[in-house]
Amino acid sequence: MTISVKIEQTLSKASWIRKMFEEGARLKSIHGNENVFDFSIGNPNLAPPKEFQEALEKVAAQNEPGIHGYMPNTGYPFVRKAIAGNIKEDQAADLTADDIVITCGAAGALNVIFKAVLNPNEEVLVPRPFFVEYTFYADNHGGVLKTVPVKKDFTLDIDAIENAINDKTRIMLINSPNNPTGQIYSKESLKALGQLLDKKSREYGSIIYLVSDEPYRKIIFDDVFVPPVLACYKNSIIATSHSKDLSLPGERIGYIAVNPESEYREKLLQAMALTNRILGFVSAPALMQRVLPFLQGASVDVNAYKRKRDLLCDVLASAGINFVTPPGALYLFPESPLKDDVKFVQALQEELILAVPGTGFGAPGYFRLAFCVEDDTIKKSMPAFKRVMDKLKG
Repeated sequence: MTISVKIEQTLSKASWIRKMFEEGARLKSIHGNENVFDFSIGNPNLAPPKEFQEALEKVAAQNEPGIHGYMPNTGYPFVRKAIAGNIKEDQAADLTADDIVITCGAAGALNVIFKAVLNPNEEVLVPRPFFVEYTFYADNHGGVLKTVPVKKDFTLDIDAIENAINDKTRIMLINSPNNPTGQIYSKESLKALGQLLDKKSREYGSIIYLVSDEPYRKIIFDDVFVPPVLACYKNSIIATSHSKDLSLPGERIGYIAVNPESEYREKLLQAMALTNRILGFVSAPALMQRVLPFLQGASVDVNAYKRKRDLLCDVLASAGINFVTPPGALYLFPESPLKDDVKFVQALQEELILAVPGTGFGAPGYFRLAFCVEDDTIKKSMPAFKRVMDKLKG
């Protein structure tokens, strides 16, 4: 045995997203990039806003003594202050620099949070479909991921959540706008969720934290509104990154925002400063931290993603595939025309369309398409989608 048994087993359950991404690379090497319609991975294809390049050049030119040295594990104070000042209105909370922890992306943020609050065998409850990496993040820290169904339109089912909570529930994890569905949870549902978590926390004598994973918060369409989670429940925490809104997934920069009204707030923040270090992150990259104050309020052109979403909706509708139009994020999550979604994704692959089966998100009977691709990829895929559907009919 060369690797751990646990990792050996995990490799056999590797993410469907990565599997399809790797298959895409193989097919492109055979057929050419332009002939493969790769909707497998949510890798932003828009350039970062111009403010990023300007800020990057400005910060790279700085040469003050100690500029590349260690800083507090929670991040530079001036960076945390800039973030808190920018998001306090949007999050409807009186945030200060002390409530912010700069992290290596949203994945880093979630691992820092889970490490700080999970005891062995405690549960992280998440609505399904869900981002499959959550399973591994919970397991990293001795936790167990438990899923709960949503309604047909992918909105929260509060009754199902109530039935799923027990004395082991430590974290309620939500993701809005959601990957893979693009759904946004309403203010009313979040308020009801907050009331439920407050009731259950008192019933079991232990805080159930509401953790909101929000990297798609700014990727929204049709004048919709993403309600602030911090206003709905005092023991709430936000984990987010700039991978999507600034098109910087490779830079691994994000942050945690802790509700200033949270019980044991100081102890929680101390714990996350420690876990940021002992998980090996130590702190987020200094260069990207120093860039952030210049980018508060900046974003990619969300209208470009709306255009891509609408193009793909037209393609699917023309092919006769059923779907719920997503109000946010970078994905469509249509119903599979075949009961076996893996088999349907294989049928798509025969026409050089790469999608991810819903099974990979805990939702058999669906499949995911990422529309953060070139417009031509979407437009040219229409005949291929139609051929797949014609084969199924014939």
